[in-house]
Amino acid sequence: MLTIYGVYRSRATRTLWLAGELGLEFKHVPVIQARRLSDPLAADAPVNTLTPSYLAVNPMGTIPCIDDDGMVLYESMAINLYLARKHGTALAPADLNEDAQMMQWSFFAATEIETNALKISSTAAEGLASTDAGQAVIEVAARMLRRPFKVLEQHLSGSDYLVGNRFSVADINAAEVVRYAQAHGPLFEANPAVTAWLERCQARSAFKGMWDARTAEPA
Repeated sequence: MLTIYGVYRSRATRTLWLAGELGLEFKHVPVIQARRLSDPLAADAPVNTLTPSYLAVNPMGTIPCIDDDGMVLYESMAINLYLARKHGTALAPADLNEDAQMMQWSFFAATEIETNALKISSTAAEGLASTDAGQAVIEVAARMLRRPFKVLEQHLSGSDYLVGNRFSVADINAAEVVRYAQAHGPLFEANPAVTAWLERCQARSAFKGMWDARTAEPA
């Protein structure tokens, strides 16, 4: 039985979205980030990333994490690539060439986009986007994102999706990273192919189902 650890308001959205696309049955354990709790080690605290029972599963104390009949993984990109390959379908790589490309775009998103996109997301979520300090953070992050967004723009100008001109796990991995930057409109206005690609990804029923569950979860 597949178990997915992590609340919807976390990077677990990547794996929960993929599980929806694959139609997987799974047990969901909503582990919450310890930083969101006033006392994560209190006796009545919900299961969180500092709870000893969770650290016994994932010593890094990060989310998401999966336990797939004893196969434990706790890096989201690796989790999704593993699940896609295991369960096949068009979401998975068709050959070694596609496998390499799907890994490339997944790690590209994680290393070249995520850090600065999260700065935009967190600044907006904290209500600081309209302040001078917040604007300064966003402008620097957006400037750092111009090159990787342009790389994505050039690639997606000739294809609807990242690999094999079909929706795949690479699109899930990358889209859930690019989403963090959506609070900064000018970045997307300058990259219409990226914008159209993200809209296609987010129009999928599995994404909408995941997003509805995320929205229903306490902030």
